[in-house]
Amino acid sequence: MMKKTLMAAGFSVLMSTAATAETVGVSIYLFDDVWTTVMRTGLTDHADTLDGVDVQVEDALDDVARQLDQINNFIASGVDAIVVQPVDTSATQAMSDAAEEAGIPLVYVNRQPINLDTLPDNQAFVASNEIESGTLSAFEACKMLRAAGKGGGAKGYIVMGQLSNQAAVQRTKDVEDVIGMDMCNFIEIIDKQTSNWQRDQAQDLVTNWISSGEEFDVIFANNDESAIGAIQAMKAADISMDDVVVVGVDATQDALLSMQAGDLDATVFQDAAGQGAGSLDTALRLARGEEVDRAVFIPFKLVTPANMDEYLDKN
Repeated sequence: MMKKTLMAAGFSVLMSTAATAETVGVSIYLFDDVWTTVMRTGLTDHADTLDGVDVQVEDALDDVARQLDQINNFIASGVDAIVVQPVDTSATQAMSDAAEEAGIPLVYVNRQPINLDTLPDNQAFVASNEIESGTLSAFEACKMLRAAGKGGGAKGYIVMGQLSNQAAVQRTKDVEDVIGMDMCNFIEIIDKQTSNWQRDQAQDLVTNWISSGEEFDVIFANNDESAIGAIQAMKAADISMDDVVVVGVDATQDALLSMQAGDLDATVFQDAAGQGAGSLDTALRLARGEEVDRAVFIPFKLVTPANMDEYLDKN
């Protein structure tokens, strides 16, 4: 049975007396991504606090083949451990196989590998439990719609993330599970489509939905960038943000500014820096022969206008 450990968002600093330098190769799915940039910075900043630890960070440019090449290059160069934010979570078996054959520890960060349940003893996964993320935001939207007197019937859309990403699939399922509950089954989903996590694609998508002329009451976005794009589309169409509930995931700084402006109704804090630092700690522990849990989960936290000040400057 898979072991799981809930760990606080703030990882304790890894103490080491290693006499020799340790090198960790890091492959990030895409540098040009708001949330991922915070995660990557959290990892590199944490590395700077550790004596004798060097990290080599590569941009996979959202390309599966490039990412596998990077992992093979890390292996060839003899790194002590590898950290990977997968481009495609369904393509991680080959990465695990390559690292296992070379005897090099590997840690997946942020995006759950398809082979999580069969990871070798020297491989692990550090992230937040996506069952929490979409559930927290969707249930908050449900409560807000009820409070607004729409418990007799409401319609909405789901703006999905990258369909090759386990988080997008799970967050969408979370929304569908919530609206399947007796308390929230008054919500009807008109349509769901992907924006690939991108603000501009979400804006275009929601603009198209608006042009259909069908009225809606809520937008469930798989991430904050998509939520912001949806808000931009609605504002361009002169739709009052008081009339539509919009929720996202990540608690990025842009999202919190949107919340301060009264546009975004709720989001969910996903500790980007904590995941980055935690993945490095886990990789180093594995490299030193220490036992770690196969899945290390950092809790999500609901963010609303009532508590958003706690999360400013965190993502």
